[in-house]
Amino acid sequence: MSKKIILLAGPTASGKSKLAVHLAKKLNGEVINADSMQIYKEFSILSSKPNKVEIKRAKHHLYGIVSVKKYFSAGDWLKEVKKKISLCLKKKKIPIIVGGTGLYFNTITKGISKIPDIDSKTRAKVRNLFKKLGFKKFYEKLLKLDPKVKGKILPTDTQRSQRAYEVKLKTKKSLFDWIANTKSDFLDFNLKKIFIDIPRAELLHKISKRTDLMFKENCIAEVKKFNLLKLNNSLSANKLIGVQEINRYLNGAISLDECKELINIKTRQYAKRQNTWARGHMKNWTKLYSKNFSILSKKTLKAVS
Repeated sequence: MSKKIILLAGPTASGKSKLAVHLAKKLNGEVINADSMQIYKEFSILSSKPNKVEIKRAKHHLYGIVSVKKYFSAGDWLKEVKKKISLCLKKKKIPIIVGGTGLYFNTITKGISKIPDIDSKTRAKVRNLFKKLGFKKFYEKLLKLDPKVKGKILPTDTQRSQRAYEVKLKTKKSLFDWIANTKSDFLDFNLKKIFIDIPRAELLHKISKRTDLMFKENCIAEVKKFNLLKLNNSLSANKLIGVQEINRYLNGAISLDECKELINIKTRQYAKRQNTWARGHMKNWTKLYSKNFSILSKKTLKAVS
C-alpha cells in the first residue's frame, strides 16, 4: 500500500485549520502548513495562524519559520515540506497538509519546474518595469516577449505575469516550456485531496467574524511592529491583507470602521480568487462541506479512508 498524504485546501476562513486538527487526532496525523503568509514569524494574527488550543491538540509544522525579510518561494516550501513528510512517515504519522495557497499544493500534485534561480538584479528590473507600466501595459509587453502566456496567465495575475517575464528574460525559454517538462515527486504516494467547498453566504459571514476577532487580538499592534522593519515593498509580506488597510487607518486616511470594511472586501475578493483557482487546478479533488462540523468531519474521514 502506498504511503498516504492528506491534502486539505479551501478558501480563507473556511475552517480548514480546525478540521485538520480533528483529522490529526482521529488518524494519528500531524499538521503541515500550506499557507504562504502563515510561513512568516512576524504575523500570527493577520495571517490567522492556528491558535494555542489547536497547536496543543496536534503537532504543527512550517508555521512561523521564515522572517518577512526573506524571499520564500513555492520551491523553498516544497523543499521544507518534503523533509516534514519524511519525518511524519518515519514516525508512522499521517501528514495532513492544510492551507489556502494553491501554488503550494500544485508543487505536490503536479511538481515544480527546475527553473534556474533568477538573480535579484533581473527580478528588480522586472518589478520596476511593472511599476512603471501598470499591469495592462506590462501584460501586453509580456505577450510580445512570450506569446505562450496568452490564455494561461490572466492580466490581473500580476505575480505570475512578472514571474513569466523574468523567466523568459533570464533563461530565453518560456515559463510554460519549463512547466511542460515537470512531473510530481509524489507519484508513488496515495494523495487524498479534499477541498472545503463552503457556500458563499456562509463564507462571507465567517470572514466578517474573523476580521472582528483579528482586531480584538490587536492586529494593529502587529502591523506597527512590522512597520518598524522598514521592508522593501517588493517583498511578499507587504501583500498580506490588512497591512495596507491598517496603515491607512494609522495615517488618519480612513476610520477604523472603514479599515475593517476594506479588510472584509479584500478578504472576500481573495476567497473568490482561491475558489476560481480550485475550479481550474483542483478539478479532481473531492469537494466537501457541511455547516455541521460533526457531519463535515465524518464526510472527510470517509473520503480519506
